[in-house]
Amino acid sequence: MGLIDTVRTLTEVPTLLALKKGMEPKPLEFRDSYGAQVQRNAEAFGDRIAMIFEGEQVTWQEFNELVNRYAHSFAAKGLSRGDTASVIMENRIAFLAVIVALNKLGVTGALINTNLRGRPLQHCVSITESKACIFGEELGDALNEVKAELPLSEGDDYLFVPDSGTSPAPNWATDLNDLSRDASSTNPHSTGEITLGDNALYIFTSGTTGLPKAAVMSNRRFLASAGLSAKALLRCTEQDRLYVCLPLYHATGLMIGVGAAFASGASVFIRRKFSASNFLPEVREHNATCLIYIGELCRYLTNTPAGADDHINPLTRAAGNGMRPDIWHNFKDRFGIKRISEFYGASEGNVAFANLLNKDCTVGMTPAKIALVKYDVHADEIVRTPEGRCIEVDSGEPGLLLGHINEDAVFEGYTDKAASEKKIIRGAFEDGDAWFNSGDLIKEIDVGFNMGYPHYQFVDRVGDTFRWRSENVSTNEVGEIINGFEQVHFCNVYGVEIPGADGKAGMVALNLECDPKDFDVEGFARYVNDNLPAYARPVFVRVQPDLDVTGTFKMVKGDLRKEAYDLTQVSDPIYVMKPRSDGYELLDAPYAAELAAGTSGF
Repeated sequence: MGLIDTVRTLTEVPTLLALKKGMEPKPLEFRDSYGAQVQRNAEAFGDRIAMIFEGEQVTWQEFNELVNRYAHSFAAKGLSRGDTASVIMENRIAFLAVIVALNKLGVTGALINTNLRGRPLQHCVSITESKACIFGEELGDALNEVKAELPLSEGDDYLFVPDSGTSPAPNWATDLNDLSRDASSTNPHSTGEITLGDNALYIFTSGTTGLPKAAVMSNRRFLASAGLSAKALLRCTEQDRLYVCLPLYHATGLMIGVGAAFASGASVFIRRKFSASNFLPEVREHNATCLIYIGELCRYLTNTPAGADDHINPLTRAAGNGMRPDIWHNFKDRFGIKRISEFYGASEGNVAFANLLNKDCTVGMTPAKIALVKYDVHADEIVRTPEGRCIEVDSGEPGLLLGHINEDAVFEGYTDKAASEKKIIRGAFEDGDAWFNSGDLIKEIDVGFNMGYPHYQFVDRVGDTFRWRSENVSTNEVGEIINGFEQVHFCNVYGVEIPGADGKAGMVALNLECDPKDFDVEGFARYVNDNLPAYARPVFVRVQPDLDVTGTFKMVKGDLRKEAYDLTQVSDPIYVMKPRSDGYELLDAPYAAELAAGTSGF
């Protein structure tokens, strides 16, 4: 196995050398953008299919002409380089045409989560100081609810993009299709002036706690991420087709997915929303060779009934993030994937990791200067020396990831300067240094022959790690184990407080494969006792009909933590493993009262 691993790793060398040579950071004043990339694809691959969506397909030439008509229309409405326009639309070709058109003008597109309503939606449009709001027919009602609170003029500043065609543009918006129908399809001259240093996008944080923050994405970061995806992760060319079903307001679907197509000329099959049942039929029908994933998407797929021929499909490569080790091999083998290129990086961060050597269960390596430092999970703070310096962890020990901020690893931050400063740790190791605080725990792992490049594995978000019985408990690691129980479809692990007890007790919300009344409580208890150390075993088990996830399939924990095991707030069945017990029993009102009084024995 060692020799095979070494040989397989050495075969990656030519690509790595070419990648290193071709991706040296260019100066910020260098003129380029993803709008220019689309323009080049129209010239090089004009007759090739660029995108397929719900029975519609466009070539690169047709797509570029649509982009240009939109761009000239936006310019006629007064949008120009340095301005910002909010965009809220579901996945479709028109969405991509809008953001590329804005990029060709040097206008920053603020990409808003399509699930937002009310105050969060109003907040996202306002904090970016958008001069226009471009919205899809499918989101008209959401905008109508907040437009009175927005600093935009009705009629002029709202641009409506038809979708199904069942609802006309409201009287407070202009139909973009009508506006652009007779516009020029020639490339705007402004595209040649756009630089790598110009802001390309604002991509918002998920906002599962508090209001979303707008992370700044320059053209340089977009092109670097897209180029890395095309050349090293997916290794795609104009002959490939990408399957993209992740929301395009998120960096993974947009930059790693569609961005790779912009960088290579590959075509993209776009899905409005993920569908497990339609996944394989569509992959086969449209000859998709590359998949863009989020880890939970892969878990959904592995939890569907397996077919003997699942591996018979054109997919050979997958790129994404959040693939947990407990499903990695199952997913790879079941669907015949030859290469899984896991990566790690935050939208606002200055550090990225990529699995370039096709190793299993790793986010790969990074060229950036990083530090993994000791973190006290219980106190929720960095461990420091008496002099106030950070302390690096030993190899293999989880540590808080810090990314050194320098000329080649700029922290672009958020539009909110105060929020940006909160993510910077200054004087971490010496006076005057500055580091980006990722908020994530990662660790170095052994992947065999690695050509001298350390490889890493994501452990957990700092806020999703809790301390119980003097031990740190990783919600991700416990969740991976619990997902292995045969009746569990999905689980969500979190920590809850028990009066009178130190730390936080583990609690898990389960979504079952079976009817909740058929839940094998005794079997689950045996499984937990056999597979988890005492401190990591969930004290409480909540059985839910559904688990809430964000648009990018991340588990939502906020409400679960708040409700905890409070029977006055929760109608779902809750089980408890009492002190000195190795089994679960239904939580009843008398024992809940003991928990609240701090007399439960914990």
